[in-house]
Amino acid sequence: MADVAALAARLRAAGCVFAEEEAELLLAAGRDGELDALVERRVAGEPLEYVVGHAVFRGLRIEVGPGVFVPRGRSEFLVARALDGVRARGAVTLLDLCCGSGALGLALRTALGPRATLHAADLDPGALRWARRNLAPVGAHVYEGDLYAPLPPALRGRVDVLTANVPYVPSEEVRLLPAEARAHEPLLALDGGADGLDLVRRVAREATAWLAPNGRLLIESGDRQAPEVAAIFTTAGLQAETTHEEEQGATVVTGQRPVNQ
Repeated sequence: MADVAALAARLRAAGCVFAEEEAELLLAAGRDGELDALVERRVAGEPLEYVVGHAVFRGLRIEVGPGVFVPRGRSEFLVARALDGVRARGAVTLLDLCCGSGALGLALRTALGPRATLHAADLDPGALRWARRNLAPVGAHVYEGDLYAPLPPALRGRVDVLTANVPYVPSEEVRLLPAEARAHEPLLALDGGADGLDLVRRVAREATAWLAPNGRLLIESGDRQAPEVAAIFTTAGLQAETTHEEEQGATVVTGQRPVNQ
């Protein structure tokens, strides 16, 4: 425990809010004389998840490192919303766009089991290296390319759940993000354009062509952006619903494709 206390004090001095928890994680990860190097990286501001090599998301170990967005705890609410209405179904087709590390898709596929088929895509080859590693055990189909562009045509009109944790921070507000995010995570995963909704519009525009009847698109949003996201969904022909989760401060907008569309 003395080692934990001493390490926590060093981390606290460097500005780490959850110093005790971080100290325990670093001690567990720092085998074979690596601890000093790991601590130096964390004290220098590198995200803890990069330093220890993984994030925990809905109880799952998600491997992450330089070049990929670190999954946030608030995105667990998006997974919970996505699971609503499909747990009792038979076969389910999942599509995770802007998949990053693959955390959302892996959480959904794990919850639903082998009756779910997972497809995941991302534009960034650096992120896809981690997605392929995380999604290989569940047999996911992983594609490199811009949104829907790399997907097989046979998937059109068959997707039951489409998740897209797109960047939604307005370009001018990226500088206000925590330093470890700005300095280490890919800008492509943070910057959502002038109003933060560039990718939201692009995903929604084509969603009805890929969703099955009653299929749903789910996107995490900033609270103040949610009304505009819902309007974008409605314009795209989706029935929009906005839900909030207070504890994590999470907001998810869901768009359902009508049966007759």
